[in-house]
Amino acid sequence: MSRTAHLPTDPAPPATAAAKIFNYPHNAWYVAAWDHEVTGKQPLARTVAGIPLALWRTTEGRAIALADACWHRLAPLSKGRILGDELQCPYHGLRYNATGRCTGMPAQETINPSAVVPSYPVVERYRYVWVWVGDPDLADPATVPDMHQMDDPTWAGDGETIHADCNYQLILDNLMDLTHEEFVHSSSIGQEELSEAEFDVTHEGNTVTVTRWMRDIDAPPFWLKNMRDKFPGFSGKVDRWQIITFEAPGTIRIDVGVAKAGTGAPEGDRTQGVNGYVMNTITPETDRTSHYFWAFMRNYRLDSQTITTQLRQAVHGVFGEDEEMLCAQQRAIDANPEHEFYSLNIDAGGMWVRRILEHMLAAEGRPSSAPAAGQGA
Repeated sequence: MSRTAHLPTDPAPPATAAAKIFNYPHNAWYVAAWDHEVTGKQPLARTVAGIPLALWRTTEGRAIALADACWHRLAPLSKGRILGDELQCPYHGLRYNATGRCTGMPAQETINPSAVVPSYPVVERYRYVWVWVGDPDLADPATVPDMHQMDDPTWAGDGETIHADCNYQLILDNLMDLTHEEFVHSSSIGQEELSEAEFDVTHEGNTVTVTRWMRDIDAPPFWLKNMRDKFPGFSGKVDRWQIITFEAPGTIRIDVGVAKAGTGAPEGDRTQGVNGYVMNTITPETDRTSHYFWAFMRNYRLDSQTITTQLRQAVHGVFGEDEEMLCAQQRAIDANPEHEFYSLNIDAGGMWVRRILEHMLAAEGRPSSAPAAGQGA
């Protein structure tokens, strides 16, 4: 395997820091919320790819996403009331059905036919509510990114949401290059072998995969604990793997684990190890804020809530370190908009991700860069 064989063949020249803050496609599925966050009791306000939404459920339990602005005076519908299968504006009481059409106006029987607010396609899958904020005619449920481990009975786990004060592209960069673990997460999952190991980068369509194997190494604290959860008293060397798969525009599944060294894990036999999936889907809120939905799923000791809780808490700590670094990076980019960025070999996966997103934006006729610091949208 090679560290450089799969770099883009036509890389762009070094970009300024401001130009590295990318805009976001609209013709794509984004997670708006965990399914349990959207109820029939109170609307949920959530901004997805710059579009403010009011999320709620009908009496049949169907999740609905309407624009969060009343047709009359733009009052936020997310502050209104759910009345059966209608959403009532909190300001003057206009009511809207699931399609966004006004069904009632105060003090008059005639309803203005133009009284409509946008309604966005919604799909519930993998414990998430996905929303399409672009051209509704292009919203194919079959193109929802694959996160099947989230509700597959052969996997168990849980996760959380991070509201990160940084552009979503910075989070994607972070997840596509895990060598940062050696430096940012040295007390839990980091080790020198991450930077020393060779890796392979492949890309096809709207996906990018980065594969890294570290053979015959000491297990870092996080993985040693997990091995001992499955194999009490385990000691010795392990083979460790990280297989990162990006699916546009913001979903990254990371197949991770360790197995007793020399027992066949690189060839496909993982029975002497522990396997997890770090499930990540990042939804841009604005050009400088993001909703980061994550979970850690495992395929061993499925009945142990203790292990589920311990893993969630451990990953929460790791991602807290990432969040601190990413938000600091965003502040530095805003303070140094003319600084030129250069890419290293370890950036190959992230470079292909950016190339895919640039193509998606070009197909929509939208610019790839958001406004520089201090400029308007």
